Amino acid sequence: MEFVKPTIEYFELSPLLIVFAAACLGVLVEAFLPRERRYLVQVALAGVGLVAALVATIWVATDLTERGGGAARGLLGASDTLVIDGPAVYLWGLILVFAIGGVALFAERRLEVGVSAFAGQAAALPGTEAERQASTRGLDHTEVYPLLMFAVAGMLLFPATNDLLTMFVALEVLSLPLYLLCGLARRRRLLSQEAALKYFLLGAFSSGFFLYGVALVYGFAGSMQLAEIGEAVRNDVGNQSLLLIGMGMLAVGLLFKVGAAPFHSWTPDVYQGAPTPVTAFMAAGTKVAAFGALMRLFYVGFGLERWTWQPMMWAVAILTMLVGAVLAIVQSDVKRMLAYSAISHTGFLLTGMLGVQAAGELVDGQVTSLESVLFYLTTYGFATVGAFAIVTVVRDSGGEATTFPRWAGLGRRSPWIAGAFAFFLLSMAGIPLTAGFVGKWAVFTVAMSAGAWPVVLVAILASIIAVYFYIRHIRLMFFSEPEGEVAAVTAASPLTTVTITVCAVATLVLGVVPGPVLDLVTNAGDFIR
Repeated sequence: MEFVKPTIEYFELSPLLIVFAAACLGVLVEAFLPRERRYLVQVALAGVGLVAALVATIWVATDLTERGGGAARGLLGASDTLVIDGPAVYLWGLILVFAIGGVALFAERRLEVGVSAFAGQAAALPGTEAERQASTRGLDHTEVYPLLMFAVAGMLLFPATNDLLTMFVALEVLSLPLYLLCGLARRRRLLSQEAALKYFLLGAFSSGFFLYGVALVYGFAGSMQLAEIGEAVRNDVGNQSLLLIGMGMLAVGLLFKVGAAPFHSWTPDVYQGAPTPVTAFMAAGTKVAAFGALMRLFYVGFGLERWTWQPMMWAVAILTMLVGAVLAIVQSDVKRMLAYSAISHTGFLLTGMLGVQAAGELVDGQVTSLESVLFYLTTYGFATVGAFAIVTVVRDSGGEATTFPRWAGLGRRSPWIAGAFAFFLLSMAGIPLTAGFVGKWAVFTVAMSAGAWPVVLVAILASIIAVYFYIRHIRLMFFSEPEGEVAAVTAASPLTTVTITVCAVATLVLGVVPGPVLDLVTNAGDFIR
């Protein structure tokens, strides 16, 4: 066979390349710069890299060519291993926006009196003299910035993959840095290390399931590429056992990343134990990237086998919504409550995946399943980053105060912060005039269009349950009398303040004027097949 030189579409892949380059430069900074000069350089490098990648993403989005009579926009790149289409570019923009917020929270130093939320010396055992010396000297792990950039690079790659092998590589590139970041908390280090270990072990199992599923689907289709897998599904009526088992194993690997039940057990422990800036970044970015990959795999690769995988998704969506909503009621820690809330939101997103896929099957003005999920990811991400950013500033003598009794009466002591947190909770509950209401309306509508009314009924029930524990926390902040030691709001730097403000404004605007963003997701078009 004649060797064919691969071609790389450097312009279309420029956001990915910029983030990878910034991550590699961050590693060089750690190797060659003195410790005292690394912080400012790493923050500037990460921030500039992400902003440059966001600008490049916008530029790429304006230059995508139409395909399929305007149904889709974009091209296949990197020898057909990557797809740069409208949905992928939209997801890139979301990930980069949330990553910029993550860098701002990572760089916050005023809350810990001159140091960040990350351990001064991760190799030192908790409670030892080495740890005390590292804390006394004010040491910081600035390696967290290149780790974040590598995770962002994996997140950008994940929803743009066009073959299963590249999808697995992207999955590992985004996961491995997060395993490390979760174990680097400055306070409650044992809890943080436990969270990292749980995340790593369960993540390794899920990666094993995913890889075994890749092997089985390759055995069925004879190809790794999603379009060719779709052709095999269309034409090959034999070897159904390989296809079904492989599809199930791939689903396990991806449903683990989005935190769907029954693969959700890592979520509350990791969200609670990880440094809160990492939790904020991970909760938004990972879900955006993983849902992009999940939709591409099942819409493009297994779209013609829809009647086989949809019943499974019905069951997973129902179980996920109920588990998240019911278990959130019994939580007494804010981060664990938000973790179970995130699980229930995963169920709402899966409900949106069950909707009608093609725009031609819908009436004028109705959004497609893909568009509804993209919009919901936007609303969820801003509310989640904003809520966890507020958690970082509510503190007592031991650091972040995440237990419920500490939040009693917060609305009287710090009405603006408590009000912003209440607003984010109301958005998550889907109250009108918030972004969450429009997001839930979109995913419920498309699911009803596909005849998934039982799932929508469960989703409404789960939303009602969720309203209870959200309102309960708002009542705690504004109408409960504090008992014993209570938390106060610590003055943060402009980095955290601006992040909270931007998220609050975005949540309000998307709830009051959702039209421009809905138009944006509509113009993104469909996946390239």
